Amino acid sequence: MIGQLRGTLIEKQPPEIVLEVGGVGYEIQMPMSCFYELPELGQEALIFTHFVVREDAQLLYGFNKKNERQLFREVIKANGVGPKLGLAILSAMTAGQFVLSVENEDVTTLVKIPGVGKKTAERLLVEMKDRLKGWGEGDLLTPASDSAASTAQAISRGDKDKDEAISALISLGYKPQVAAKVVSQVAQPNMTSEAIIRDALRSMI
Repeated sequence: MIGQLRGTLIEKQPPEIVLEVGGVGYEIQMPMSCFYELPELGQEALIFTHFVVREDAQLLYGFNKKNERQLFREVIKANGVGPKLGLAILSAMTAGQFVLSVENEDVTTLVKIPGVGKKTAERLLVEMKDRLKGWGEGDLLTPASDSAASTAQAISRGDKDKDEAISALISLGYKPQVAAKVVSQVAQPNMTSEAIIRDALRSMI
């Protein structure tokens, strides 16, 4: 089991990063709520990981804090919820929003997340009710602050950021047409791809 990795952040392609540790590059998928808080490329990062072994792949999921990883582990214990869907849920919603949805039995909000149908949402509400007691204090996954985009970004960079945002939303399970439409609606000049993704996810919940 790989529990944590400390190394240099050498690539950021939402929702995946590459972390170089001792000359080895580890591909790690992260919820967007964690992705927003990553340092710049070339800087050191400490990532708490959840390791998944399948017949056809070995996958690492990463988090900035242990309690973020714990919440992910609780979510994927629910029947019918795998790591990919857990990643989508914790990208679309903050911890506080998810806890509130469970406490209020809010099926309507949960079914807006790609891959979460009505039956899955109802199952989540039932199974997570007891597991999430005590998780409601504070918004565990919300970034403390929004990073301002550099005003020196060129238009070509802006187009690249929009393309990256669309690609990330598709990776999280959104249909290409939906991803492209919502990105075009929320994208503003000088916004980073992370900011576009964050606003796009917020607009769809």
